[in-house]
Amino acid sequence: MSDRPYVTLSCAMSIDGYLDSADPRRLAMSNPADFDRVDQVRAESDAIMVGASTVRRDDPRLLIRDEGRRMLRSAVGRPCSPAKVTVTASGDLAPTAAFFAAGDSEKLVYCPAEQGDRIAMRLGAVATVVPLGTGTRVDMTDVLADLHSRGVHRLMVEGGGKLHTQFLSADLVDELQLVVAPFFVGEARAPRFVEAARFPWTASRRATLAEARTIGDVVLLRYALSDRFGAVGAASSAAQRLPAHS
Repeated sequence: MSDRPYVTLSCAMSIDGYLDSADPRRLAMSNPADFDRVDQVRAESDAIMVGASTVRRDDPRLLIRDEGRRMLRSAVGRPCSPAKVTVTASGDLAPTAAFFAAGDSEKLVYCPAEQGDRIAMRLGAVATVVPLGTGTRVDMTDVLADLHSRGVHRLMVEGGGKLHTQFLSADLVDELQLVVAPFFVGEARAPRFVEAARFPWTASRRATLAEARTIGDVVLLRYALSDRFGAVGAASSAAQRLPAHS
């Protein structure tokens, strides 16, 4: 058994690779049918991870929306929604943010060890602060190992671009679910799907496209990025996986 969770990176972007516009108001990249699909993927996960900038910019609740899915999770002794996870070097997160205030699932904040005490003073009342590593960075390999030790077998990573880059460049993603919206953003200041980095998949090592499917006016591309792709058993028993919503 692997010592890290099965990692699904989920992202919706414009044709030109942007996650959003530069406008403070969030630009919806997807449609109701795809939002429902994402809700199902969340329901099958043990934890959902977003970057600190996403917490600040989007104020996400990260809860399962569908009541039937929440009830199915409760019926097998799981929280109604997955645990929430973020990583921050500065600790500049509002304790009143929806990430912390919405829902009763566990909240985990990873930070550099040298900042642990300070960040715990700010966020310790609303989350479990986990200091890791040294210096000013947190290594995602260490985060995954700690999550695994806490019983997280399936992790869903939902952005933003910096977090995507960290996971993908470190070859820590098993499955990439990439939704492409039918429009362009074209704003230099808007957040992109990934930042500049060295990625394992190049012209000489092409990623494996496992599925291409239209969902209304968007396209879902599923890439197998490891030999664990689609293997529920690599992360959790088949009994833990929820049936598809009907």
